[in-house]
Amino acid sequence: MLRYEGDLSVVKRNLLKTACLLLFIVSSMAATAQVGVYGEFSATKLNVPNTSWIYGPTFGGYLDKGHFWVFSSGVDARGAILGSGSTTLDSGLVGPRVVLRPHLLPIQPYAEALIGAGHADYGQGVAHVSATKFQYQFLGGLDLTILPRIDWRVVEFSYGGLSGLGSSFNPKTISTGIVVRLP
Repeated sequence: MLRYEGDLSVVKRNLLKTACLLLFIVSSMAATAQVGVYGEFSATKLNVPNTSWIYGPTFGGYLDKGHFWVFSSGVDARGAILGSGSTTLDSGLVGPRVVLRPHLLPIQPYAEALIGAGHADYGQGVAHVSATKFQYQFLGGLDLTILPRIDWRVVEFSYGGLSGLGSSFNPKTISTGIVVRLP
């Protein structure tokens, strides 16, 4: 059985030192978090008969909090408002992201797996479909740093689907845009 027979002030000092060390570690982790907001121009092919490409903005933000050697991990939340004529696809998605950050090059390839809700509206007459369903999306892209806090999202490609609209409803999207990394 261990017994402490020393001064209580020593224990208090050690607890204070431990608390300060933990505070330093937590604050340095928060200080390395990277927040970014972005806007993209997106073009989507719904992969549904008699529909053409639809276009519009995709916008969102990410938080990269985990930093491991040349990789970062975080979360992305985005929305898209795409349409052309009577065909539309609106969505709100969130999910994890992984980024490769080679420190010697100004590029950041990334991959994400997102889930959320999507609203699709397409077709005419008796073949008209208008539904809000569970949506998933797998995507990858490449950001290029053009100014200290501004990246050009050179290209982003995604493949996804909306549940309950048939196995052929798998939108494929290609996008480009601007990312602003906040301090």
